[in-house]
Amino acid sequence: MDHPKENPWTITSEKVIYDNPWIGLTEYQVLNPSGNPGIYGKVRFKNIAIGVFPLDDELNTYLVGQFRFALGQYSWEMPEGGGPLGTDPLDSAKRELLEETGLKANNWTELQRIHLSNSVSDELGIIYLARGLEQFEAEPEDTEQLMVHKVPFEKVYQMVCNNEITDSLTVAAVLRVKLMLLENKLI
Repeated sequence: MDHPKENPWTITSEKVIYDNPWIGLTEYQVLNPSGNPGIYGKVRFKNIAIGVFPLDDELNTYLVGQFRFALGQYSWEMPEGGGPLGTDPLDSAKRELLEETGLKANNWTELQRIHLSNSVSDELGIIYLARGLEQFEAEPEDTEQLMVHKVPFEKVYQMVCNNEITDSLTVAAVLRVKLMLLENKLI
């Protein structure tokens, strides 16, 4: 589809408000597309969000449960984590799958690229489908208190439909896999 190539926003100044090893927050003084002055904040991520949807031959997947500090609630989701910018995201996906579930996969397919909150951040997510699974020992990070459950895919799909799973990467993965199953395109 055709679209304008030029940025209609003009940045007149910028100031770093906050910075840590994972994110940075910059405040911009701008002229908006109408030419009026304004302010804009942008969260810059220092990692790519990585999601792995493991699916075995019997169409079971593995959900990881943990308390999410930012939400203030417990969340069920596929194995996820961050991949440092400038590194191969597939290597990060393999690491996250092993760390959180103890699984290794023989077959990997990129399912989806997704911008997670493009009105305020530049965070990119990449979701992989992992097949040909083998079980090893999990290696969780010391900041993670994880529960891992093997769950039939159709139950996970119903959890998404019932808003029991709200993590955006997991929702996107489940819906994409469901579509692949319906179209008989599952690899």
